[in-house]
Amino acid sequence: MMDPVELAGFVLSLAMVYCNIKEIHWGWPLAILSSVLYGLVFWNSQLYGEASLQVMFILTAIWGWHQWRKGTQSANSDVQKTSPLKISQLNSIELKQAAAVTLLAWPVMAYFLNRYTDSDVAIWDALVTTLSLLGQYLLAKKKIENWWVWLVVNIITVSLMLVKSLWLTALLYVLFAILSYIGLKAWRTQHGR
Repeated sequence: MMDPVELAGFVLSLAMVYCNIKEIHWGWPLAILSSVLYGLVFWNSQLYGEASLQVMFILTAIWGWHQWRKGTQSANSDVQKTSPLKISQLNSIELKQAAAVTLLAWPVMAYFLNRYTDSDVAIWDALVTTLSLLGQYLLAKKKIENWWVWLVVNIITVSLMLVKSLWLTALLYVLFAILSYIGLKAWRTQHGR
């Protein structure tokens, strides 16, 4: 029997990603609602990293919504000018920082899940959790690389959901993987790359 909470989270999540691809800021409130629902689904499935991640998604969605509505970025000039937040790419320093933080956070999260929960997939749950936080941050900053991160997260998560017999959510992450690729192409086109 299909869990109605999982089904509602599924529908809201698809609407959220559509809004993200189209740069519609209403995707952020949809992220908040779907995160609440999936927090319940994951907690009940002993995916504690994923459940905790939903709390972080709620917090970062509030911040991301503000970024997309009011955020600015420095303009390329000597004078301190700012412009509205636009799609951009990470520079080499930002890319190295993102990789370093991720490589440090993953084992810390895995240790926590192994030590303090009864998770039977702690290492993979920790990887998805860590990469998802990175993806959420990059999305809020409108960095094209967020779509690459989400593509990796979505592919790994499909397997994780299949292990946990969350069939509808596994399907959702297959769709997310496809949408990640579509989002990457759309944002590259808008950015002129």
